Amino acid sequence: MTANEGGRRRISLSGKLLFLVIAHTLLAAVAAGVATAILPAPGVAFGAAALAGVLAAFVSVRWLSRSAMRSIDALEDGVRSLRDGDFSLRLALTRRDELGDLLDLYNQMADALRGERQEIRQRELLLDTVLQSAPLAIVLVGPGGRVVLANRASRAMLRGGRRLEGERFDEVLAAAPHALAEALREESDVLFTTAGEGEGEDETYRVARRVFHLDARRHVLHLVERLTPELRRREVEVWKKVIRVMSHEMNNSLAPIRSLVNSARTILGSPEHEHRLGAIFDTVEDRATYLAGFLEGYAHFARLARPRRREVPWLEFLEEVSRALPFRLSGEPPGRPGFFDPAQLQQVLINLLKNAKEAGSPEEEIRVSVHETADGGAAIRVADRGRGMTGEELAHSLVPFYSSKPLGTGLGLPLCNEILEAHGGRLRLQDREGGGVVVTCLLPGRMG
Repeated sequence: MTANEGGRRRISLSGKLLFLVIAHTLLAAVAAGVATAILPAPGVAFGAAALAGVLAAFVSVRWLSRSAMRSIDALEDGVRSLRDGDFSLRLALTRRDELGDLLDLYNQMADALRGERQEIRQRELLLDTVLQSAPLAIVLVGPGGRVVLANRASRAMLRGGRRLEGERFDEVLAAAPHALAEALREESDVLFTTAGEGEGEDETYRVARRVFHLDARRHVLHLVERLTPELRRREVEVWKKVIRVMSHEMNNSLAPIRSLVNSARTILGSPEHEHRLGAIFDTVEDRATYLAGFLEGYAHFARLARPRRREVPWLEFLEEVSRALPFRLSGEPPGRPGFFDPAQLQQVLINLLKNAKEAGSPEEEIRVSVHETADGGAAIRVADRGRGMTGEELAHSLVPFYSSKPLGTGLGLPLCNEILEAHGGRLRLQDREGGGVVVTCLLPGRMG
């Protein structure tokens, strides 16, 4: 007899067997004595006593084995329940031996697993609440190309609010808006703008793509962030900054002009100093010229002329651009002419090529390619191997007057975007695999 961890006295299986052996031996001895007293023949008496002992041992061992088998069957049912994910089954503790300890250990394990499962469920509910409330569209695609998880924002953006889980992601993209589907098919982060419906304003989005493994299986996480409200907020901040800069620059020019005008008036009353008027007028002219150039740079962004679209042979157009800024042409341009304003699109490409060069890209790594799109339009890609763009730079690259360059005006990419949108197209930016940036200029076809 021993004591378990709870202080309860128990009898082990070996103890029970020993008790049965002793009990049966005593029973056989008693039976032999009784048989000898009753039966005259010693052999018959011994046989009767042995038979009684065997019968008693058989009954006792059968009772003990049946009791043990019931406990083992109950334990087997409990283990099967755990295998099937059911942690609610508990086993009755009716024994005080090793099997009873095993049943008690099973109950403790089931309680621990049930508690962990409830905690995991609470965490999953919290995570799902956060994901469903997130303004970002979140889609997780499993190794079979099917959607594993999609939050409310992604359902509204890709399927009009309908369920996405279990659907093939390529079929979901086939029914999604064209610009969004193209961005989601890219292998890197993408920034793109879509035209608003009717009189609505354009919307800007950033698409991020991350690959990771769950249980050694590849999963792809797609995030779509609507940047329009943030861009508007940033734009207001930048306009305030522009007003301060313009006020500062105008005061820097007008203050000396005002002072020089007063000096000229004084000199007019002193003929002996008339020789100084030439220098004064020259300084006034220089400050006025600088101020006019300064204002012209900002005004040019606001008065973009309506594009005069016409058919333009691609090879001839690209050769003209390369004479201004050299680049490498990747592949053959389309044989069918493009339909755009050549002067404005040339300005777009020159701005993009200058950005690539200023980003530190070697000249031989600046590549331009043109190919036709499914709608009969064209996609012009300018790729470089410069320093690339940070997440903040990528998100704010289309905000007017935002620049990461010490002497930058912040008008290059916004002006390119304005020109393309005036053509009915759009601008798309993304990181280039291996380093650098890829800027894609999307132009509609002739009917665009």
